[in-house]
Amino acid sequence: MTVSELCTAEEFELITPPQDRETKISVPYCCDLLSWAMGRAPEGCAWVTVIANQNTLAVAQLTEAACIILAENVRPDEKMKEKALEQGICIMTSPLPAFETALKVYEAINV
Repeated sequence: MTVSELCTAEEFELITPPQDRETKISVPYCCDLLSWAMGRAPEGCAWVTVIANQNTLAVAQLTEAACIILAENVRPDEKMKEKALEQGICIMTSPLPAFETALKVYEAINV
């Protein structure tokens, strides 16, 4: 599944578009501890978190996450959105809790 395909799923709202819409999503990854995610998030993951700040973008870029999905209707502030656009990092949001959001990604990847 590509990031652009996931962006069209009804559970997700696109906040910032991906730089490369054909980036493949390898797995969902849930983590709200940035230092933990920095060392363990797999490349190409759809990272599900409730942490919406500049450091989240830095970790996503470092780990080469395919996208960030903010669970529980968390929304980035304007500064984070601007930086994500500048860096080409895709951000989506979901009304679902983190586990259910990751499960939706997993189901979409494995259909």
